[in-house]
Amino acid sequence: MPLLVPAGLPAATTLKEEGTPLPDRAPEGVRPLRVLLLNLMPQKAVTELDFVRMFAPLPQWVELIPVKIAGQTYKTTPMAYMERFYTDIDRLFGDTFDGLVVTGAPVEHLPFEQVRYWRQLCDIFDWAERHVRSTLNVCWGAQAALYHRYGIAKHVLPAKMFGVFAQRVLAPDVPLLDGLSPAFPMPNSRHTEVRRADFPVTGTLRVVAESDESGVGLAVDDARRAIYDVGHLEYEPMTLDREYRRDVAKQLPIDPPRHYYHDDEPERGVRFSWREAALRFYANWVAYYVSPAAG
Repeated sequence: MPLLVPAGLPAATTLKEEGTPLPDRAPEGVRPLRVLLLNLMPQKAVTELDFVRMFAPLPQWVELIPVKIAGQTYKTTPMAYMERFYTDIDRLFGDTFDGLVVTGAPVEHLPFEQVRYWRQLCDIFDWAERHVRSTLNVCWGAQAALYHRYGIAKHVLPAKMFGVFAQRVLAPDVPLLDGLSPAFPMPNSRHTEVRRADFPVTGTLRVVAESDESGVGLAVDDARRAIYDVGHLEYEPMTLDREYRRDVAKQLPIDPPRHYYHDDEPERGVRFSWREAALRFYANWVAYYVSPAAG
């Protein structure tokens, strides 16, 4: 599969064990698309594997470059790991890139301005508009980008939005949604939401997919080539199950994720209903937004 990752990255070993070895280098004369991964999730290796699985099946050559915010410390990932596989993104500010993924982060409970790296993240959003062909913001990353760019607030939910929810396609003409009409399933795991009523009525930002149960799902700003995905299409099958069983073990108030288990029964196993939609979504993003051939 034509995906390049840093040498020794555990995700590459996992894919090889699964029967999908990744190449060490691109063929001579081939310039891979360079996609930055700003991984703000606590379990770095888990999130890396999620995204590697999205990019590995693509026909285009892609180099996935993990980046971090300078000066941060990490509770669940050793600094030696971060120094080996991640580059401080501000060291790359003099260059241009094809894509940037900004992941979610476990800081929903904080106002945006109280997040310790908020100012640096805003600088990254601003830099990306000038130096990155397309940016994909995921979950909290999408909420943060919407707040920074348009002043769209996040709202605390009375209960965790937890499960796999059908997203109704509102704009089938949008290339990002090619092959996903009329609806597609998307995992959600969040305590906050953005509301469609808060979106500007003029301008180029528009909601392109939403759910009757989970609300706004996807928004696109065509002028900025920016994508805002409030869910987690990249999740592997067992992620929501692990979250659920972790909270049950801690005796936290949690209901089983909706529309996720067979017959909604945790003991009956998981339905990996979003796999094809996830692969199509990432294929569309790279083909129609990240690739220079897309214009």
